[in-house]
Amino acid sequence: MRVNGKKVGENVALSSGDEVCYYLTPAEEATRAFTILYEDENVIVADKESGVNSEAVFHTLAERGETYFIHRLDRNTEGLLIFAKNRTAEEALLSAFRDRRVEKRYLALVFGRMPKRRDVLEAVLEKDEEKATVRVKRAGRGEKIVTEYEVLEERGDTSLLKITLHTGRTHQIRAHLAFLGRPVVGDEKYGDHGKNAAVHATRQRLVAKELELFCGGALAYLDGTVFVSQKNL
Repeated sequence: MRVNGKKVGENVALSSGDEVCYYLTPAEEATRAFTILYEDENVIVADKESGVNSEAVFHTLAERGETYFIHRLDRNTEGLLIFAKNRTAEEALLSAFRDRRVEKRYLALVFGRMPKRRDVLEAVLEKDEEKATVRVKRAGRGEKIVTEYEVLEERGDTSLLKITLHTGRTHQIRAHLAFLGRPVVGDEKYGDHGKNAAVHATRQRLVAKELELFCGGALAYLDGTVFVSQKNL
């Protein structure tokens, strides 16, 4: 248990506005990690909780039968994951992700207001393998990233954004938004620690909200289907 980001081991008095977080054991993760949003003979779409590793979802599903890992979300990002149930579906999904035929859209709550209501931004992302972080810069060596945003709502000192990923790099959304001076609320790796503490945000406000598939082949029947997470910000 943590209260306002601090670990507690006994009863404590709470005040209005305090944030209380509990962390699951591996056994608890297996039963509370996710809900199944869609399932057929080829794929499973799971709606993952924040604070849960993608691998925990996979291992739980694998206990039910043949399951193949396709992609992952950061531990503290909640929302949609898709898994294959056979080799044919695995190949189709991996090919679609590799060729960017899967559209991924997110919700992000950020500090501050965006300069435009909508924009498509390009930058370069450089990985630091030793620190397990990335750095975004305007130009230079690294991987090109393209991030599209749309302002859905302004909430005082924060903004709710819809993010469309045109490239899917490690920590792309969090790092790119932080580079723009609009860090994701609750992001402790790339965000503003002082502002997070002020609003008692200990987990990032980021949801993998929509997956739209264009796989073709054995999964052509799902082309154009939009899966939507039940999670909101």
